[in-house]
Amino acid sequence: MKKIQLKNKQLSLWKQGYPLIKEIDLVRQADSSYTGEWLEFVTRDSKYIGTGYLGEQNKGIGWIINWNQGQPINQAFFEEKFLQAKKLRQSYFLDELTTAFRIFNGEGDGIGGLTIDWYDHYLVIQWYNESIYQKQPMILAAIQAVYPEVLGIYEKNRFTQAGLATSQHVAGQLAKEPLIVKENGVNYSTYLDDGMMTGIFLDQKNVRGQLVDGLAMGKTVLNTFSYTGAFSVAAAMGGAVETTSVDLAKRSIEKTQEMFQVNGLPLEDHSIVVMDVFEYYRYAKRKGLSYDCIILDPPSFARNKKKTFSVAKDYGTLVMDALPILNQQGLLIASTNAANVSVKKFRQMIEQGMSQMNRSYKLLKEERLPSDFQVNPAFTEGNYLKVFIYQLDK
Repeated sequence: MKKIQLKNKQLSLWKQGYPLIKEIDLVRQADSSYTGEWLEFVTRDSKYIGTGYLGEQNKGIGWIINWNQGQPINQAFFEEKFLQAKKLRQSYFLDELTTAFRIFNGEGDGIGGLTIDWYDHYLVIQWYNESIYQKQPMILAAIQAVYPEVLGIYEKNRFTQAGLATSQHVAGQLAKEPLIVKENGVNYSTYLDDGMMTGIFLDQKNVRGQLVDGLAMGKTVLNTFSYTGAFSVAAAMGGAVETTSVDLAKRSIEKTQEMFQVNGLPLEDHSIVVMDVFEYYRYAKRKGLSYDCIILDPPSFARNKKKTFSVAKDYGTLVMDALPILNQQGLLIASTNAANVSVKKFRQMIEQGMSQMNRSYKLLKEERLPSDFQVNPAFTEGNYLKVFIYQLDK
């Protein structure tokens, strides 16, 4: 096994189980010959740190996945990791009201660069770099050994490789289209082989669960950046009297309508608008529209013909522009999955925006990743989801 020297600056963190390798950690620059190879990471004086691989992705260029020197990384190794993760999620497998959840969360379950989601006996694997993808046959075999009950497997490839599809079916049966899954007793329409996304973001199950449990009961709800309208459906199932879903993508109309239909919800009290969210704010003010609850869950970065948006720079403005159409005693659900924005900074942006608009507020609830999205305690940045729910007093 090849050895890669790392600088000593992060040594104490790696010893505590911190798994990420960054380019600045390498003593010598790596080249493509290391792609797909298991490597031993060592100090400058050749003392063992851990075993893993190098593979460039959106965060870092490699992962430590084993701290036991000499232990082979083979199918048995992956089977053990998958089995441990499966045991941690027994409550989900036993919950008849939820049939879609994460069964393996990358570095949170011990293997960075790889996630696996369960969609009612079908799996969706996400590969985040070429190195881990090169181990696909062995990893698929390990998954099938631990999950013999799985009916079919799909994969999403979040890296670029010539001739490789971004999404494809790789094993077992084909799922129905749409595949109807449950979460907190609500039906969601999913498509497992339709680009990079499936129709629902599973990391928001706790927030949707609060909506289903009546957080917006009797209220009018504006769901911005609504995608397929999952928040809107959850709110409606929890007693919201009216929802408005706003997204710039034209296909959001069809997708959101389908979400309501698979729950037997009439569409008469639920509007779906194709429009830039900032333009909708202006439209709503012109028309005298206002809401009892506004949900802000934008992508980390977005660009249209007129402007660009990033959570790190523009979230405070997003909040400020929303508040004129939020009623007194209204609820603001502010969310981001931007890993480059800390919890402290995100909360500051929200609260500064409310203060600048002279709106007093009370924090009702903070949500992070749900328990199926396991987080490595030594890698706190892996807990990327940040959701704050406020009630505005005036």
